[in-house]
Amino acid sequence: MLPSAESRSVLVVNRFEVPDDIAKTFRDDAKAALNALSERTGFVRGRFGGSLDEPNQAVLVTEWESVGAYRRALSAYDVKMYATPLLARALPEASAFEVNLAAEEGEIVEVASDRAPGIGPRDRETDEPTDAR
Repeated sequence: MLPSAESRSVLVVNRFEVPDDIAKTFRDDAKAALNALSERTGFVRGRFGGSLDEPNQAVLVTEWESVGAYRRALSAYDVKMYATPLLARALPEASAFEVNLAAEEGEIVEVASDRAPGIGPRDRETDEPTDAR
C-alpha cells in the first residue's frame, strides 16, 4: 500500500557497531526488540541485518504509520524492556525520517512534507523561483 499525501509514514534507521564477542547475544537482543516493536499499533514492518561490507556493523530498520505511532510505541512496557536497551547502543546519529518518496509495483508516490526542507516537497512550496541572495 502506497502512502497518501495525508500520510506521514516514518522510517527509523538505527545503526550499530557490534564487537565480535557479543555478536550472537546482540542478534538475540535485536530479535527481542523487533518482536516488541512489531506488536505495537502503527508498526508497518521491520528488518535487522548485518553489513556486507563492514562485518561489525548492523542495522535495525522499522517503518511506522506515523511519527505519533512510533513515539507511542517507545513508551510501551515491552518496548522499554526489550527494545530500549538495544536502541541505547545505536550510533549517535539521526534515526527517524519521514517518507518523502515511496515506490511499490513501479509506481512512485511523492508525499508532501512540512519538515525536511530541501529534501521533500513542502506543503507550502510553489513553482515560483525564490530570490537567492
